[in-house]
Amino acid sequence: MTPLIEFKDVYKLYNMGDNIVRAVDGISMQIEKGEFVAIVGQSGSGKSTCMNIIGCLDVPTQGQYLLAGKDVGKLNDNQLADIRNKMLGFIFQQYNLLPKLTVLENVEVSMLYGGVPKDERFVRAKKALDRVGLSDKLGHTPSQLSGGQQQRVSIARALAGNPSVILADEPTGALDSKTGRDVLHLLQELHSEGNTIVLITHDNSIASTAPRIIRLADGKVVYDGPSGGKGAVVQADEEEAVAQ
Repeated sequence: MTPLIEFKDVYKLYNMGDNIVRAVDGISMQIEKGEFVAIVGQSGSGKSTCMNIIGCLDVPTQGQYLLAGKDVGKLNDNQLADIRNKMLGFIFQQYNLLPKLTVLENVEVSMLYGGVPKDERFVRAKKALDRVGLSDKLGHTPSQLSGGQQQRVSIARALAGNPSVILADEPTGALDSKTGRDVLHLLQELHSEGNTIVLITHDNSIASTAPRIIRLADGKVVYDGPSGGKGAVVQADEEEAVAQ
């Protein structure tokens, strides 16, 4: 079967004056439909660049990124936007909710861009909000919600589009530890229901909630395997190097 996500010797290079920065330096990996994978690494490891490529927010300088067998690097801006709307669900650290819209409207808005009819938008948004436990908050605005509730709205927004991939970028970064655990538990539940989830984080304890970890350092994959395997966690010497 064709992998849902596949990097084939992917590079992302940036010119910085006379220097070339290898943000992603020859990464090859595959993620199958229905997997829950954490991509982990410290600042500068390449994880954010990988996230942008997976999310069709950027394209490789060299190599191929295939999403459901489609070569993303050959698509134009309109085609990339169409894929983001129809195949990808995003969960961000800062929620990215529109303050003047209600909870229901915030979940509907991404489907509006995707051309989903009004009646269907309502049904799908309400179902997604029911799934994350916010069926009693449909008319509230983001300012009336706690941080954890706002993140649940963003998860509902991602779910409502029926995406092929849910891409979660540091989804607990703005939350207290208990609320963060609740959100991670919800992601695990969504995975158990068959959703494909890619979690981007710098935190070993958060990454370990995923069954599989891909650990990056200096733009390369240095570990790809079970979350409990040797080498799955970011080492102390990597943290010290970043701090210096």
